[in-house]
Amino acid sequence: MNTLVNEPMLTVEQALEHIFKLTPAARNKEKITLHKAHQRVLASEAIATFDVPPFRNSAMDGYAIRSADLREASTTKLTVVGKSFAGHPFDAEISAGEAVRIMTGAVMPKGADTVIMQEHVLSQNDQIEIPAGQKPFQNVRQAGEDLKQGEVILKPGRRLHAADIGLLASIGIVEIEVFCKPRVTIFSTGDELQSLGAPLGSGQIYDSNRYTLHALLRKTDVEIIDMGVLPDDETIISKALEDAAQSSDIVITSGGVSVGEADFIKDTLLKLGHVDFWKIAMKPGKPLAFGQLGNALFFGLPGNPVSVMVTFALFARESIRVLSGEDKPTSIALTAVTLDDLKKQPGRREYQRGIYKRTNTGDLEVSTTGSQGSHILKSMSLANCFVILPRQSGDIPKGTTLEILPFSDIL
Repeated sequence: MNTLVNEPMLTVEQALEHIFKLTPAARNKEKITLHKAHQRVLASEAIATFDVPPFRNSAMDGYAIRSADLREASTTKLTVVGKSFAGHPFDAEISAGEAVRIMTGAVMPKGADTVIMQEHVLSQNDQIEIPAGQKPFQNVRQAGEDLKQGEVILKPGRRLHAADIGLLASIGIVEIEVFCKPRVTIFSTGDELQSLGAPLGSGQIYDSNRYTLHALLRKTDVEIIDMGVLPDDETIISKALEDAAQSSDIVITSGGVSVGEADFIKDTLLKLGHVDFWKIAMKPGKPLAFGQLGNALFFGLPGNPVSVMVTFALFARESIRVLSGEDKPTSIALTAVTLDDLKKQPGRREYQRGIYKRTNTGDLEVSTTGSQGSHILKSMSLANCFVILPRQSGDIPKGTTLEILPFSDIL
């Protein structure tokens, strides 16, 4: 075990590199029905077994005609010989001088290659007139225009969104193979913590971190095992960690990972596996414990509520992504101009809480939520992004362009 007390602090990148080395790739798979597949991670290729659309069809409500009948400089007059509705095609072939009334999505009649929008047609009884200026082959969707038979449409590692579900349904897929959800155990420790619904005693506070973690984990689509609040009792915590290591892929706790606090659970962690206690050159979230308990990964997050959210977003969530089989990074940084002077000491990368918005010119600007203490959960509730202040920078004047991480991606 390494407390790193006298060693240089790790950078965020160094910590992530170590976490990725120990995080195994997703292995276990299962088949599920398509209506349960939203936000699951695809485990095998999805291949189109036929063309989509499977036939030529109309992109508009109007009239299907032969382009050879169009007159470039004068009105085209045609006779309507039938109708083609979605699910009810016109079975015959049209001849010169004929047209078929057609609806969006309906099969193009044989011989027809152009659709004239109904707004451009003068109709009377079974006769229509088409003004000059219409283009051949317009408003027709070709077979296979969306998907070609044999085409790989989705690859393993993709977290399935609504459009993906519709795409899979369009080729008739009923079941798909996905990676199994990681199992994540969470619990809080501390005699000062009280569960919701119970009265607070002297010196006690309510356990908010476990509820925050529960909400964060729900967005990652994992199986959550919530063991509640445990007292500062070595026997109870040891048994809880041992049980969690056997039933989970990841164990996450909050608090008890700073240099002074960690002594209480060090021996327990040593018995069950290998856990490093790190100092990371970031603020908030400097202390972090990470390692293995049996076959499970262990994340000991800091105790302050903002630190919990920052370290979860940057480290635990990325590990969960790999365990889930997802190949896409969790978030992509944007840039925004700060509207405030930001206080900072060199030496640690800071993740301050901000509110970003788009200006009338399309640029992004960001303002601070105020006090940035790691205990001020309100700063997270007000914010919609992290504002990243570089490690070696000092105070940053307003007007500076900085990277931001939108909460919509990571929280």
